[in-house]
Amino acid sequence: MVAGKSKFSFYRLLHISVMDRYIIGAILPPFFFGLGMFSALGIAVGILFDLVRRVTEYGLPNSIAFKVALFSVPQFILYSFPMSMLLAALMTYGQLSSDSEIVAMRSVGASVYRIVVPALALSLVITGVTFIFNDWIVPSANYQAAITLEKALNQDKPLFQDKNIFYPEYATVKDDFGNPEKILKRLFYAERFDGQEMQGLTVLDRSEGSVSQIVTSEAATWNFKENKWDFSNGVMYFMAPDGSIDNFLRFKRQQIQLPRTPLDLASRVRDNTELSIAQARSQIKFFQQAGDDRAVRKLKVRIQQKFSLPFACLVFGLVGAALGVLPRNTSKSTSFGLSVIVIFCYYTLFTVTGQMGVLGSLPPLVAAWLANIVGLTVGGILLLRSAS
Repeated sequence: MVAGKSKFSFYRLLHISVMDRYIIGAILPPFFFGLGMFSALGIAVGILFDLVRRVTEYGLPNSIAFKVALFSVPQFILYSFPMSMLLAALMTYGQLSSDSEIVAMRSVGASVYRIVVPALALSLVITGVTFIFNDWIVPSANYQAAITLEKALNQDKPLFQDKNIFYPEYATVKDDFGNPEKILKRLFYAERFDGQEMQGLTVLDRSEGSVSQIVTSEAATWNFKENKWDFSNGVMYFMAPDGSIDNFLRFKRQQIQLPRTPLDLASRVRDNTELSIAQARSQIKFFQQAGDDRAVRKLKVRIQQKFSLPFACLVFGLVGAALGVLPRNTSKSTSFGLSVIVIFCYYTLFTVTGQMGVLGSLPPLVAAWLANIVGLTVGGILLLRSAS
C-alpha cells in the first residue's frame, strides 16, 4: 500500500492537466511566429544591409556574404527568444481573456496564479534553451562570422598584431599613507611578430621597485611545454641601484619566466560576443595582468549578462501573461504594440545598467540583473492586480 501511494503521488506530480496542455498548445504557434519574425527583422537590420553595402562598395564575394549572414543567424535567434515569449504570452492570454475563457477557468476553481503556470513553465524551458544558445552556439558562430569577414576584407593583412607589441605589467603597492597605487612592474616590447616568433625584443624588469634587469634579444618564442619564453641571441643586463650596469651576460639560448600575455595580446583577441563564459573568465586573467581595469569590469558584466539574458524569457513570460489576463478586449495589433513597448523599456534598461557596470557605477552583478529584477517586480504587481 505504501509503495502504491508513492507511485501514485509521483505520477500525480508529473501530471500535466488538460488546461496546461491547452494553454501551452495555444502559446507555441505565436511563439514560433515571433521567433521567425523577430529573427528576420534582426538579420535584416543588424547584418544584411551592412553586407549588401560591403558587396557593392568593397567587392565582397556573394558566397562570403552568405556565409557571414548564415553564421550571424544564431545571434539574432538568441535575442528573439525573450521577445517571442513575451509576444506569445501576451497574445495567448489576451485572446483567452477576450473570449472569456479566463473567466470560465476561474469559475471552475482555477486561480489566476494557476492559470499563468503553463506560461512560466514554458518560459523556464526556453530559458534553458536560450542559455545553451548564448554560451555554446552564439560565441562560436560570431567568431566564425568575424574571421570569415576579416579574411575576405583583409587578405593581405595578418589576423594578429604584427608590429610594436607593447605589454606593461603592473603591481599594486601601498604608498606612505597606506593607500593602494599601481606601479610598473615589467615592460615587454617586441618590434615584430610573425604569428609564431617575437623579434627585436626589449624587456625591462622593475619587480624590485626600480630597474634591476634589462633583456634585449633578437627573437623569442613561447615554449608551451615549459610555459616559459625561449629567448635567442641576446644580452641580459643587471642594473645597480644607482641605475648603472653592474654586470651583463650574453647568451645564445635562454629560458626566462615571463607571462605569456604578450603572445595573447599579439594574437587576435576575441570580442565579447565571441566568448563563452569559460573563455571570458580566462580573458579576465589576461586583462588583470595587463592592469586594464575597465576591460576587466566589462568582461565581468558580460559574464553576468550571459546568465541574466536567458532569464529575460521568464521575465517576459510573466509580464506577458500578467498583462494578458487583465480583463479587457485585446486585439493582436494591441498585443504587438504592448510587446514593442515592453521590449524597448527592458532592453533600454538592460543596456544602460550594463554600461553603468562597465564604468564602475554599479557592481557587475547588479548591473546585469537589475533589468530582470525590475521586470519581475512589475510582472508580480500586474499579476496581483489581475488576481484581485
